[in-house]
Amino acid sequence: MSEQTTVNRALFDEVMVPNYNPAAIVPVRGEGSRVWDQSGRDFIDFAGGIAVSCLGHCHPAMVNALTEQGQKLWHLSNVFTNEPALKLAKTLVDNTFAERVYFANSGAEANEAALKLARRVALERFDESKDQIIAFKQGFHGRTFFTVTVGGQAAYSDGFGPKPGAIDHLPFNDIVALRDAISDRTCAVMIEPMQGEGGIIPASDEFLQTVRALCDQHNALLIFDEVQTGAGRTGHLYAYQKYGVVPDILTSAKGLGGGFPIAAMLTTADLATHLKVGTHGSTYGGNPLACAVAQSVLDVITTPEVLAGVEAKSARFRAGLEKINAQYHVFSEVRGMGLLLGAALNEQFQGRARDFLVASAEQGLMCLVAGTNVVRFTPSLVISDEDIDAGLARFEQAVAQVVGG
Repeated sequence: MSEQTTVNRALFDEVMVPNYNPAAIVPVRGEGSRVWDQSGRDFIDFAGGIAVSCLGHCHPAMVNALTEQGQKLWHLSNVFTNEPALKLAKTLVDNTFAERVYFANSGAEANEAALKLARRVALERFDESKDQIIAFKQGFHGRTFFTVTVGGQAAYSDGFGPKPGAIDHLPFNDIVALRDAISDRTCAVMIEPMQGEGGIIPASDEFLQTVRALCDQHNALLIFDEVQTGAGRTGHLYAYQKYGVVPDILTSAKGLGGGFPIAAMLTTADLATHLKVGTHGSTYGGNPLACAVAQSVLDVITTPEVLAGVEAKSARFRAGLEKINAQYHVFSEVRGMGLLLGAALNEQFQGRARDFLVASAEQGLMCLVAGTNVVRFTPSLVISDEDIDAGLARFEQAVAQVVGG
């Protein structure tokens, strides 16, 4: 790159594929729940990189882990294993239902592995006719062609030619529809315990319990996509622990690395035997740098004070949003679990979620949307009460801007 090249938002349009439309600001530094742009302006981060930065920016434990491992070993192929990967796998096994772990780089890759495992189990234990995958409308499972097809949003999967087959989508939380659709042909049911991209919609206890029972009845595997709900986001390490419904396969990413790319598929020893040597793989899966950072993340978020703090901070968030709504009357409800919250817009403001996001950025706040009708908040799990209050004050200014607009 030439020394004369100006690095700003305009450069994006010159050199990047236009599948994103990033904001005009370019963040350059972060600390805790604050981010600064090129001009030195500060922003309070209620977005967390879409539920990724679970310990905020540049957390000392993560910086130390990365620095220490970076002076030891960066990469090996999976012809070898490495100490950070083994330690991280042991931590995940010790803290979940799982007995075996497969590492990847992203949620989509973890979900791809889960779906391939489910199909392989069905083929080897039964026959090729047991191939149906049941998923749910407005679900989201990644952007590979398999995972985006299993995701229940056609806008993301249309336009790329013939799709993988034997995938059926049902209404979320609809027990009757599930009973009608599932059969001995079903090899797996894939579900988010709480739909993230689909609007921050938690599954009901009864629904998840029924899914588990029906999967058992029809010898189908239950896959929990916990890419967004995992890593402490709901106040439990994984949301299945909150519901008391144990899946056969669970996928984790996003917050698992706190900002460093890593993902994991968790399953039982019995099911894991079907991914024999050579059946699946990943160049970077189990990378020592990624695993060392993820270990430092889990060491922090599995402490009782952090997980309990998620619930306390969630209550503070909800109270603040309800107070704003009492004055401006823009939300029909505030929903979600832990620090994965959605403010659903009422009829008057339908379709305008992005307006609130844009106005928030103008007021110095980073937030998200979940569809066109929900403003989404996924801050650091260790965000201070002071930053929660300051961020909500900025959000109130943004709401006032939209309402007065």
